[in-house]
Amino acid sequence: MKIGIICPSEIALRRFMPALQKCEDLTFVGIGVYTREERYGSENISDAEFQESLKTEKAKAQVFIDQYGGKIFEGYDAVVSSPEIDAVYIPLPPALHFIWAKKALENGKHVLVEKPSTTSAEETKELVQIASQKHLALHENYMFTFHDQLEAIDRIIKSGEIGDVRLYRISFGFPRRASNDFRYNKALGGGALIDAGGYTIRYATKLLGSTAAIRYAQSNYVDGFEVDMYGSAALVNADGVTAQVAFGMDNNYKCELEVWGSTGCLTTGRVLTAPVGFVPTATIRKGNGEKTVDLPADDAFLKSIKRFVRCIEDEKVREERYEIITKQAELIDEFKRLAGWKDK
Repeated sequence: MKIGIICPSEIALRRFMPALQKCEDLTFVGIGVYTREERYGSENISDAEFQESLKTEKAKAQVFIDQYGGKIFEGYDAVVSSPEIDAVYIPLPPALHFIWAKKALENGKHVLVEKPSTTSAEETKELVQIASQKHLALHENYMFTFHDQLEAIDRIIKSGEIGDVRLYRISFGFPRRASNDFRYNKALGGGALIDAGGYTIRYATKLLGSTAAIRYAQSNYVDGFEVDMYGSAALVNADGVTAQVAFGMDNNYKCELEVWGSTGCLTTGRVLTAPVGFVPTATIRKGNGEKTVDLPADDAFLKSIKRFVRCIEDEKVREERYEIITKQAELIDEFKRLAGWKDK
């Protein structure tokens, strides 16, 4: 299978391409740079300004070609319509996912899209419908869900070492970035819920199972920004087990899981963001005792790409991913409703 990339983004170069080189089932063909019509906000800049931005974009794309081969496609549409390409990776800002994932699917391409799949359940369901009708893979890249440490944590919990689970708590947040970062641009799908909150909700669903539902949700704002900057929620499953989640992008860095049991407590510190080769740890506290255990190192991005390949090859796996993607989008929409968002 041959894959092309829309947009020479930072995550595509830093994380996707190194992982792709380890996957024998996919071959990199090339990367697309925008045309004037495809560039977000091009109507507000002069021709000279556009040419300068295009020059920068092509220089970024050339780095991919110099390191990994392939070629530069003139336009995103050239990527999704190319007969040389079987699959497309989309690392654009969230608000642009829908239009390009839809075009790729309509052109018969399998789609690996960065999280979130889109910015609304309605759009995600439309993509799932097209993918299903055309028997195409649609894979949302919440790569942390494939890291081996999650299975190791599950084994500890199921062993009964900390007793019966009373509460899960998942926290993910990071310090404020540069003001021109797309995360602070509402039109591009910015905001803490979309960027950081999705991680916590996705993991809460994985822990609680398919019956997980949001019971309360809160979005918080900071003067000078048009998007939500931090928030929290509680999810509960049919058995009454609760997961509290908190997230933000104007916060001290935190990426933690706490599992509070009847006889002990487990905590971890890099549950959503462990890099390749990093050995995460879990701390288990029982009474006055405490121990730290190593969790497995892994390459979650590579594992996510491999799951994408399985989606391409196996109809059952594709159907499972459709359900997971749809559930995630529905929960994000429900969060917005409960938090009082006017534009879901």
